Amino acid sequence: MSVQYDYHHLHHVKQQTTSKKTLWVTLILTSFFTLVEIIGGVMSNSLALLSDSAHMISDVIALGLSMIALHLATREPNARFTFGFLRFEIIASFLNGLALCIIAIGIFIEGVQRIIHPQPIQLGMMLGIAVIGFIVNLVLTLVLHHSVKEEENLNVQSALWHFFGDLLSSVGVIVSSIIIFYTGLLWFDPVISMVIGGIIFIGGSRIIRESFMILMESVPDKFNLDEIRAVIARVEGVEDVHEMHLWAVSTDHYSLTAHVFIRQNIQPFCVILAINETLKTHFGIEHATIQIEHAEINPHGEYGKDFLRGRKQLSHGH
Repeated sequence: MSVQYDYHHLHHVKQQTTSKKTLWVTLILTSFFTLVEIIGGVMSNSLALLSDSAHMISDVIALGLSMIALHLATREPNARFTFGFLRFEIIASFLNGLALCIIAIGIFIEGVQRIIHPQPIQLGMMLGIAVIGFIVNLVLTLVLHHSVKEEENLNVQSALWHFFGDLLSSVGVIVSSIIIFYTGLLWFDPVISMVIGGIIFIGGSRIIRESFMILMESVPDKFNLDEIRAVIARVEGVEDVHEMHLWAVSTDHYSLTAHVFIRQNIQPFCVILAINETLKTHFGIEHATIQIEHAEINPHGEYGKDFLRGRKQLSHGH
């Protein structure tokens, strides 16, 4: 007889239709404009334009990873991946942030070399492509911003940072070309590109930090562990809360585990139900594993002994 295994009552999947449509539109437009910008950057010999095109290449790669992450997030958990494939979203975001930082460092190094050895630039082509780039990046930034407001997704947030950087890059290239046209100071081109690189690096480092914290299974910033422990402790029958862990599997998917000592004269199933309802109502945490324990049976070392001594003193006090 075949057995149908249910790996969890809560589906570890994401159906993010808005994010998927947004990323498809963004990927197609970005791929097309990247080709235009690479050709224009080479022909005009503008570092600011080339740095922007290098950033656009990273956008294409980042968006491709994001599309893979969104596809994997819809796959059901199995016997090996019991949490599903949601965590790939965070891995993709980490790689995106790393790519941003590496590109920013490369732009900075090239910028220093261009300041030392200035090179002639075709301003007309540089300005024309920069204006088109500004319009394209402005549209894509607004589209991604709207998507992030509708659905929380770290991948789309990282893509938004990419295009915000691109938008600033386009502004920088436009300003640079105008200044060079009126002053003839060629070093403005690499200086502007280095400023762009700095902004890109800040965005990338933020994405790296956020995804790193999730990969390290740290307590998400929106939660206070002591507050959650105190709320659980107020549930009828709960005497102590310990061995508590809270982490994000992916953005907006949280898991909590905790061990609790309860009064011996109370039904443990009722306590578990009450704790789960409390966590869902107060904190929006729907995936919790609560282990009911007996301080005299389950070994807890000095912690268990201190708890029992405290309970005895409390009972004698009454």
